[in-house]
Amino acid sequence: MRFSNGYWLTKPEFVMSYATQCVRVTKTEKEMQVISACRPIRHRGDVLDGGSLTVTFSAPRKNVIRVKVTHFAGAKVKEPRFETYEEDVAPVMEETEQYASFTSGELTARVLKADGQWQVDYMVGDKILTTSGFRAMGRALRKDGTPSSLLPHGKSYMVESLMLDVGENVYGLGERFGAYVKNGQTVDMWNADGGTASEHAYKNIPFYMTNRGYGVLVEDTSDVSFEVASEKVERVQFSHEGETMVYDIIYGGTPKGVLDVYTALTGRPALLPAWSFGLWLSTSFTTNYDEETTSSFINGMAERDIPLSVFHFDCYWMKAFNWCDFEWDPDVFPDPEGMLKRYHEKGLKLCCWINPYIGQASPLFAEGMEHGYLLKKTNGDVWQTDMWQAGMAILDVTNPDACEWYASYLRKLMDMGIDCFKTDFGERIPVRDIAYFDGSDALHMHNYYTFLYNKLVFDVVKEKKGEGEAILFARSATVGGQQFPVHWGGDNSASYVSMAETLRAGLGMSHSGFGFWSHDISGFESTAPADVYKRWCQFGLLSSHSRLHGSTSYRVPWLFDEESCDVVRKFTKLKCRLMPYLYGAAVEAHAKGTPMLRPMMLEFPEDPACEMLDRQYMLGESLLVAPIFNKEGNVQYYLPDGEWISLLNDNTVAGGHWQNEKHDFLSLPLMVRPGTVLPLGACDNRTEYDYTDGVELHVFKLSEGESKVCRVPATDGTVAATYTVTMKNGEAVVETDSNKPYTVVLHQ
Repeated sequence: MRFSNGYWLTKPEFVMSYATQCVRVTKTEKEMQVISACRPIRHRGDVLDGGSLTVTFSAPRKNVIRVKVTHFAGAKVKEPRFETYEEDVAPVMEETEQYASFTSGELTARVLKADGQWQVDYMVGDKILTTSGFRAMGRALRKDGTPSSLLPHGKSYMVESLMLDVGENVYGLGERFGAYVKNGQTVDMWNADGGTASEHAYKNIPFYMTNRGYGVLVEDTSDVSFEVASEKVERVQFSHEGETMVYDIIYGGTPKGVLDVYTALTGRPALLPAWSFGLWLSTSFTTNYDEETTSSFINGMAERDIPLSVFHFDCYWMKAFNWCDFEWDPDVFPDPEGMLKRYHEKGLKLCCWINPYIGQASPLFAEGMEHGYLLKKTNGDVWQTDMWQAGMAILDVTNPDACEWYASYLRKLMDMGIDCFKTDFGERIPVRDIAYFDGSDALHMHNYYTFLYNKLVFDVVKEKKGEGEAILFARSATVGGQQFPVHWGGDNSASYVSMAETLRAGLGMSHSGFGFWSHDISGFESTAPADVYKRWCQFGLLSSHSRLHGSTSYRVPWLFDEESCDVVRKFTKLKCRLMPYLYGAAVEAHAKGTPMLRPMMLEFPEDPACEMLDRQYMLGESLLVAPIFNKEGNVQYYLPDGEWISLLNDNTVAGGHWQNEKHDFLSLPLMVRPGTVLPLGACDNRTEYDYTDGVELHVFKLSEGESKVCRVPATDGTVAATYTVTMKNGEAVVETDSNKPYTVVLHQ
């Protein structure tokens, strides 16, 4: 939200009360509290009729400073709030004549005590990361429209704006399909089903990081608004309705370090089962299908030697108008349990589509209404709409009995043979005249609904399958949603332009704490031409999770052309062989919050050329992927310093500059970072196997005398074997604790 009219003037409909001068500092064992007057205090009379802001500094974790800014402390706190994982920190507080400071770990908030000035510097040592200064922290009150009149109960907003340095770029804020670097943008936190070609997003995360080694989380579940170097081009401004604002300054030193601290605070991604990294095939959305159709897809993939890990049944596994009743449509699936058993015998895992909406035709509607399980209006009626399902209602996820009721149907499906769920929707949550069971504020529940919805389903899967076996395929998210992976990018289109915007969204998710991410290969809307399908399959199978899914047509490769089968086969098999490496990256995502798909600046923060790259990425720490966004196969990409080697053709390419290449449909730039020991597995037809048995250790540009440790994981996330590779006299000498066979392949 914008409050100013240029730098000096305020919009006429607002009255601003900015922090102007520190007038008092008090301390407790864990907090430092500062009272700031909202106008300069030149004499004792200036304390009257001016207002103040109370600023409280605390330390929820080491290297995190929580800032709570309060105007009227008597205002009701709006629930829900984000869940955070806090630790006991002993902050250091110091005060001199000039400053009062509060330190958590290496991070310090330093408050200026000078008359007539307000300044809070967030610092590490002597280095200032960012500053809240002149006309930055404040409260805005909207006028009632009458000249010179204010309503005492008028709408109040809290606002803060933090300085940006020269060359400082802002990243994150969730899944955004526009420009990768957020400078110059207005970004509102409002989950919406807007597709991938709009400013709307399914996953809004009020957290950003910069290339200066810190991040900022605004701890409010409502529609927080960010003005990123836009209203004030030298600042990031954020604001939301209310009388209190809470935000966290998070210091990590490096982009990876920031994500480590941020995900420690808001939750680590769960470790996903190894089978989930294989190829997922969907029935698609509005296609006609029955067991004969789905079996033809599954058998067709096997006949073409294309490994398939998961088969997904989309919406129409249930009868139309009945979504959700969690009953297989008997007209097309007369023997669902038998079918699921037959598919399990083929080695497949099985997924089916659900959402939190109950159509009026569903038998669950009357049951839910009778027991009070459905979201209500303030007058006591069940809230209903015809948008999506006729007369549908919404599960009230704040009602424990309603959650248990919903979960009971999911358990029945899992007992029948379903392994996981696609948790669609969760964004279209009403806010007007809504009464939640637990009294939660409807505006604050709009974005937060998805957290409770996905947690509910994830917990059921974990309960039935066990720790490490639970996975969702989720569309909506908010802060903390990274704990319930995996998330996919929503309704994209069958074009290169949409493929590029999908990647940008994935990069934004990576900056927002999400370790795993997927997308609809070749686009959800329409049907891609064969060239788009093949290029997107390369990209999709070099993502953490890979799903063929669409809207009006099937996505099996032979419906595009025969070469499409070759592409899908090659890159699916490659992904299976890469699992010793990829699963190691998955373990890192779980342990530290470092995403599998990494923006270039995340892996190379010291290289300024990487700061704006949005058409390439790192998959783990060692593989650089540059998807191709045109039919001709032309690609331009950047390589950081060093001699990189193509994993696909063994060509050596010198880094430190841009590359221009042309590739056929069976190739793309897939470059290995110099100094890498890349473990390739012996199995190319599944993703869950003993990664140490017959592993190949591919050594890329290791210098004479240099050693590299390669840890190969087991499928439970533990380390199965460690290999220390040292170059001696041009040969790779290996020390290992494994008794399994292995080979060494040099790429020097």
